[in-house]
Amino acid sequence: QVPPLESGGGLVQTGGSLTLSCTASGSIYSRSAMAWYRQAPGKQRELVASVTSGGNTNYADSVKGRFTISRDNAKYTVSLQLNSLKPEDTAFYYCNRVFPTLDAMALAYWGKGTLVTVSS
Repeated sequence: QVPPLESGGGLVQTGGSLTLSCTASGSIYSRSAMAWYRQAPGKQRELVASVTSGGNTNYADSVKGRFTISRDNAKYTVSLQLNSLKPEDTAFYYCNRVFPTLDAMALAYWGKGTLVTVSS
């Protein structure tokens, strides 16, 4: 199984925007709900946004109204638009399936992620 490949991170100022992209090839991804996760230094990985294969979305309260997740099943891509960025959004961002348990998430293949740094 090939892990997802994330890109698009960078350094932005508070209030800025970025678009993250993820390529997740394979039927396991195309038929699964997909999500963007983030992990800040010293903190646990958290789910920030998810999208079902049918396009239904869900967001963590901390990013609701600022981030937008989307997917293109034909291109095996999942995107995350980040607007109104805050310093607390600084983290490595990862793309992967939505997992039923924390154990399943811990055992999954993960990409290298993409680093988002928001300066104050």
